[in-house]
Amino acid sequence: MFPIRDHNPTGRRPYVTYTLIITNILVFLLMLPSYGDEKALFWIYNEWGLVPAWISQGQHLSSFLTSMFMHGGFMHLAGNMLFLWIFGDNLEDELGHVGFIIFYIAAGLGAAALQILPAPQSHVPMIGASGAIAGVMGGYLLLFPKARVDVLFIFVVFFRIFPIPAWIMLLFWMGIQIFNAAHTGVGSAGIAYWAHAGGFVVGFLWVIPVWLRRGGTAFWAQTQGKPPHPEASYRLNKSRIPTVRR
Repeated sequence: MFPIRDHNPTGRRPYVTYTLIITNILVFLLMLPSYGDEKALFWIYNEWGLVPAWISQGQHLSSFLTSMFMHGGFMHLAGNMLFLWIFGDNLEDELGHVGFIIFYIAAGLGAAALQILPAPQSHVPMIGASGAIAGVMGGYLLLFPKARVDVLFIFVVFFRIFPIPAWIMLLFWMGIQIFNAAHTGVGSAGIAYWAHAGGFVVGFLWVIPVWLRRGGTAFWAQTQGKPPHPEASYRLNKSRIPTVRR
């Protein structure tokens, strides 16, 4: 079950969101030749990825930032960019371009910090934008809890798109991160669950002052818990394949 789009266009172009997506794709393309060379990939991950043991020794501090633009493969990149595309534009619209990039970096730093905290001497490198994007999701949850998100549900051979309120999808996702973080070792599953949880919490807390300045619960009442723009509607074209009755 994963989101494929929302129903909430923005009032202005999300240039920062576009730039982040393009930057992540360009970094992936630059790394592409190394994916077939394990030795080269190991060097890149250890040089530019975030290694907790080195951070604990005060080394490679720049990897807090560089690791946020690296990915372990196409599906890793595609999933992260999909979530950023869906949730980033509305948050950028509320925070402003400069405010959003500061928020994004802060969420990424908070995510990395929580991943390091349980195992500061780990030599497993952490890469990916998912910690920062989790922060975007946390901020989105507070500002737009009732925004509609189309979720593709797949169960064996059954699949269907359901529009659901954002708060259901986001809290469900957060619950999975906390559950998995509590039941797996740090980095043992190959996924930085603590970073996801940390980024989400930082993003939620970061936008609380923004939410309060908008009026808090009065802001929800004014916007019905959705982005303050007309909601988009999507309609699938009817198939031209004739229906054959049994």
